[in-house]
Amino acid sequence: MGMHRGVHQHLAAVSIVAFFIASVHRGWSGPQDAVHITAILGESVVFNCPVDFPADHAVPYVLQWEKKVGDTGEEIPIYIWYDSYPTHSGEGYEGRVSRVSPDSPYGLASLNLTNIRETDQGWYECKVVFLNRSPNSHKNGTWFHLDVHAPPRFSVTPEEVIYVNVGDAIILNCQAEGTPAPVIQWYKDASPVQPAGTSGIFNDGTELRISNIRHEDIGDYTCIAKNGEGQISHTARVIIAGGAVIMVPPTNKTKLEGEKVQFSCEAKALPGNVTVRWWKEGTPVKQVASLDTRVTVRRDGSLVINPVAAEDTGQYTCQVSNGIGDPQSASAYLSVEYPAKVTFTPTVQYLPFRLGGVVQCYIKANPPLQYVTWTKDKRLLEPYQTKDIVIMNNGSLLFTRVNQNHQGRYTCTPYNAQGTQGSSGQMEVLVRKPPVFTVEPEPMYQRKVGETVEMHCDAQEAEGTEKPKIQWQRKDGQPFQRNRIRVTGGNITIESLRRTDFGYYHCVASNEVATIVTSTHLVVEGTQPHAPYNVTANANETAATLQWLPGYSGGPDYKQDYTIWYREVGESEWSTIPVTPSGSTQVTINRLLPGTLYEFQVIGKNALGDGMLSKVITVQTLDGVADGVKPKPTVTNVIISPEDVYDNIVIFPTDATGSTLIPPIFRPKGPKPGPPKNISVTEISNGFVITWQAPTERANLVQYYTIKFRTDGPWKTLNKAQIRREETSYLVKSLVGGRTYHFRILANSVKSYESSDEVKYVVPARVKHKAITAGVVGGFLFFIVAIILSVCAVKICNKRKRRKQEKEYNMVACRISDVRNGGQAAPVSQVPLKKVVGSYRDYSLDLP
Repeated sequence: MGMHRGVHQHLAAVSIVAFFIASVHRGWSGPQDAVHITAILGESVVFNCPVDFPADHAVPYVLQWEKKVGDTGEEIPIYIWYDSYPTHSGEGYEGRVSRVSPDSPYGLASLNLTNIRETDQGWYECKVVFLNRSPNSHKNGTWFHLDVHAPPRFSVTPEEVIYVNVGDAIILNCQAEGTPAPVIQWYKDASPVQPAGTSGIFNDGTELRISNIRHEDIGDYTCIAKNGEGQISHTARVIIAGGAVIMVPPTNKTKLEGEKVQFSCEAKALPGNVTVRWWKEGTPVKQVASLDTRVTVRRDGSLVINPVAAEDTGQYTCQVSNGIGDPQSASAYLSVEYPAKVTFTPTVQYLPFRLGGVVQCYIKANPPLQYVTWTKDKRLLEPYQTKDIVIMNNGSLLFTRVNQNHQGRYTCTPYNAQGTQGSSGQMEVLVRKPPVFTVEPEPMYQRKVGETVEMHCDAQEAEGTEKPKIQWQRKDGQPFQRNRIRVTGGNITIESLRRTDFGYYHCVASNEVATIVTSTHLVVEGTQPHAPYNVTANANETAATLQWLPGYSGGPDYKQDYTIWYREVGESEWSTIPVTPSGSTQVTINRLLPGTLYEFQVIGKNALGDGMLSKVITVQTLDGVADGVKPKPTVTNVIISPEDVYDNIVIFPTDATGSTLIPPIFRPKGPKPGPPKNISVTEISNGFVITWQAPTERANLVQYYTIKFRTDGPWKTLNKAQIRREETSYLVKSLVGGRTYHFRILANSVKSYESSDEVKYVVPARVKHKAITAGVVGGFLFFIVAIILSVCAVKICNKRKRRKQEKEYNMVACRISDVRNGGQAAPVSQVPLKKVVGSYRDYSLDLP
């Protein structure tokens, strides 16, 4: 009975609410003083509607939100609220409208609309009815207009593959929806479609029509739909009927040794009698002996290897054909992972006494080697506790200075992420004295062109070792010309000397214990200059400054001048500019095209003729901001000796007379790559990693990436870095805590670029605290170091003063022992260690 009474009370209350609502409805009077709001499809929006109580005293009220529909201005309720009674949501608004919390700053009558749809666009009115006041006693009704923006989405697209015959007519239809209305653009093979006699774009860009298909019309056609909220693209491949086309190409695979791998290769053709063939590294898989019993090519064209072995790692290529046209192929790479293993165990290895030496551990591992453990005489060896033994990156043992204690029986055990396949066998390591030179060549041989030179060298073995083998090599690695060069024992004779014989020669003596080297310099006078070297360049928008070191001039009696060879990358013809004044080793070439890749090389010339060209260097000028025409380059020169330290020199462009000029700046030209995708910023232990994905369209045009950022001001380039096209991540070490950063990734082609969408990242405030703490600690450490250096400086000065006094005393006393006193440093063998490359490119950024 009580429940029925409650229901009747509720219905009565709703009737009262409806009565007051109806009494205040005056019909739609227009959007005067309306509030305009813009929202993105799928997001949320708040309609801010405060409640002004009569005489500023809170009284009961009813809240109703209405939306205008149709041309007549009819209003339908989408939300009705009254305290302690169930709320009412209009059709289509269920679960998407709610009253904003009374504690929020938006007002007691504000409405929250979520998951916005395009149909939500229109006029909305906020109405507040006070139940204990007459409807007309207080101003009521606030209007809002909601604009809903949506990124483009395709409603009609052509098929991904379209087969045609020569002479056919086709229509590619590409329609898109969105707010604002998208604009359609067409590209063929990454270049904008240019209407011609047999092709055109119609119906506001939605249709691309080709009336008479020619061979040059075959290709990939891409329609791009753009509006202010984004862009999307769709590509259709137009193919002449007949040739087989790969629809599902193989993809790269990584498998563990012993698992099964399958590569797909699905194709379509007209006619459809497709034959699929597979190759591994250019050899048919059926002819690879190691695959003979483990490989299968299925009827659907897929390749199966079961089980895979370590030697199966490599590139696999499928080729499809139906006998018409050229076959089409696609490739994928198979990486087979396995535990690290020892591939070879030498019975005996030698170490050179008192020199540096290496005990090799011959290893094969995928994934890469992580570490190696060693034993000596059946006991675990701890190299990290021994100052003269180091484990190299390849797992081998490096002995920086060998002694007799290093002799013994060694084993190595390699490990990677998959574990290990076991230890090596025992290796007997013997310590023996290295060979020594008994005859060494002179430090320098100086001859003229056409003369003969003979250089001598010999070495002697230590007791108990083999006689060293003597070999001669050129430092630059060039082979000897047998018709002019004879090597007899340890002696080398070069007849009819030429300019190319100039350089350093190594005499190499080696046996089972060690390899020792001694060098000599052969100078050939009376030749054309040698190639300049250490060529470097700095570029701005319109100029490039080149610097180099002079090659050998041909002798003290010869002076050399230089000429610059340059061209745009991709051009076949070189242009030349002489360098003046004579002997200049720096030049600025002005009036170049901005955003353009250039090649440069330098050649010297003396009285005998042109010398050899330097190595080619590639330089890209910076992007410009205005259109113009290609000017003729000019030069500005500076004489610099090889001993000078080169600094970056900013030189204004000049014309051919040397007058300062401001040349026109050019916009980048040429096809653009697609935009990078999915940019994200992630905080890690030592900074922030910016990652992205390569463009899905025209990724082959990407030459390098650059990163743009801004906080409150204009866009800037991050560290002026050019990131290689293979890399899709970048490490930034320091960002200011509490600031909001905006990032964009630019995919740069040879002459143009395309930008990704902008992403926003708020740096946590605690990062700033870390930076402050690090600054305080750094300052404290710097203060301590300064005190230590001051004390050391005082001690050094006192020591020098005592030495000076002793020297003056010894000069007076003429002590013979001072004359005899001396020493000789022990020979040192330097073995370079390979550097470990991290997962990300590591850069420091100090941002304002």
